[in-house]
Amino acid sequence: MSEPLIDEDIRKARTLPSAWYTELEHFKQLQSVFSGWQFAAHQSEFGANNVLPIEHYEAITGESVVLVKNEVTACYSNVCTHRGMRVALEACAAKTLQCRYHGRTFNLDGTLRHMPEFAEAIDFPTASDNLAAFSLKQWMGMHFTALDDSAELPWKEVEDRLGFLNAEAYTHDPARDRDHPIDANWMLYVDNYLEGFHIPYVHPELNQALDYGAYATEAFDGGVLQIGKAMEGDVKFDLPEDHPDAGEDIAAYYLWLFPNMMFNFYPWGLSLNIVVPVSPTQTRVLYRGYVANAELASQGAGSLLDTVEDQDQWVIELVQRGMASSAYDRGRYSPSKEQGVHHFHRMLAKIFDEKQ
Repeated sequence: MSEPLIDEDIRKARTLPSAWYTELEHFKQLQSVFSGWQFAAHQSEFGANNVLPIEHYEAITGESVVLVKNEVTACYSNVCTHRGMRVALEACAAKTLQCRYHGRTFNLDGTLRHMPEFAEAIDFPTASDNLAAFSLKQWMGMHFTALDDSAELPWKEVEDRLGFLNAEAYTHDPARDRDHPIDANWMLYVDNYLEGFHIPYVHPELNQALDYGAYATEAFDGGVLQIGKAMEGDVKFDLPEDHPDAGEDIAAYYLWLFPNMMFNFYPWGLSLNIVVPVSPTQTRVLYRGYVANAELASQGAGSLLDTVEDQDQWVIELVQRGMASSAYDRGRYSPSKEQGVHHFHRMLAKIFDEKQ
């Protein structure tokens, strides 16, 4: 029996081979991981609209979808069943969905309503003329959809930590949205996110806001939670008395959900990172901001987002270049600081092994 690619004992394990970050073969093999649950939108993004195309979902999965808020919110294919045109081109308030190519109209439940010039068509319409529906689930005001029947998202693992936040009441702030192209593999961005080991060396400003010695990482099936504690006197969460971290000065909760979603909770609200794979050496990272208390946004760890992102991008792009070196293949993990990276690599290796 061959040895596992990533040893379960972090003290002995070696990291993923560099080829995983550079070769098209590995990039394609891992595309299937994005068919599971993906963030679609926070409920505040509807605003006065009830139709919301999810553009980033197509960039990640190749599937165009639209959220429709009716009696309940549902997710449908955004592809017209006549000739493949997009049904909804922008967020809007509508009583029906009408394709702008040939005028086919759908009800808000996805069923075909009307099609011009089809009076003579035989055996029309059928169920295949309705918009296909996709699974949709909600957690803390956030909608998630999936292409397949994936395992449940691990909310039970973090509910006791994050349930007090009342994220349902957050408001989307478009001024905080960013779209960063990064010349690096998407997995390198995740690797970097999953450890605080680099903070003193890459993020001097953030290192002044977080207590590096108290930084904690907790891995669980489907994700990783990192807990950043505030330096004395800095902004922190007002935790309930029965909270697991009651009495602690918590500056941030950093939640990663496999494979590419990052929820950064601060006292001011939520900064969300969505990682979009482009090629073996290119990635887009989309940022979305959802505000609870704007007055706190200029304080503490949550006030440094653009600075931290620029620093992360700088180091990740240099690491990507290092992955192409003939002198480098695999490294080792810090047992005390890189548990999250090790957990992520184990998840990827398991999927890879199952495909062999």
